Amino acid sequence: MFEVRIHGRGGQGVVTAAELLAQAAFDEGRWAQAFPSFGSERMGAPVVSFCRIDDHEIRTREPVVAPDALIVGDPTLLHQVDVFGGCKPDGFILINSARSLDELGLAEFAEGFRRERMLTLPAAEIAREHTGRAVANATLLGGFAAMTGWISLDAVARAIRGRFAGAVGERNVAAAGAARDFVEAELLELSGASPA
Repeated sequence: MFEVRIHGRGGQGVVTAAELLAQAAFDEGRWAQAFPSFGSERMGAPVVSFCRIDDHEIRTREPVVAPDALIVGDPTLLHQVDVFGGCKPDGFILINSARSLDELGLAEFAEGFRRERMLTLPAAEIAREHTGRAVANATLLGGFAAMTGWISLDAVARAIRGRFAGAVGERNVAAAGAARDFVEAELLELSGASPA
């Protein structure tokens, strides 16, 4: 089972991101589960959402405490909430930020992880460029697809189009594609390979 925890703030699409990820996995023939963890917090309060993906029926229902992947939708949470709690050393971490891990004050922390599995992605900027809004949930899923290989961009795009009709869906699909391209370029650079 592959478990994902998504951190953000109310109104940033954290719950929608988990639902889209689960729909994309289901679309590819897997079992999936998505659910949030929040109370009656106001908009802007920290929110956590969870997604599980497996090739078999998922019976567990508790929150994800040891995620295989972590998506941080709001970098202001990095030093306010224990977003990294339980994250596995070989896990994937994708942070919505145009700043580097060093600039975010995570250089020392990052030493305990495989460098190609801990990336920053300027998802809010990419989302704003393609959709006119800095809501980065769909954009982050494009980066997640490229980084983990656990889901395809095509499945993410179908999930986005299923949730958002017309031009809104297409703009979000374009943002997810741009994020995929960004992450692929980062991974290529980290591997030391030259572009084809």
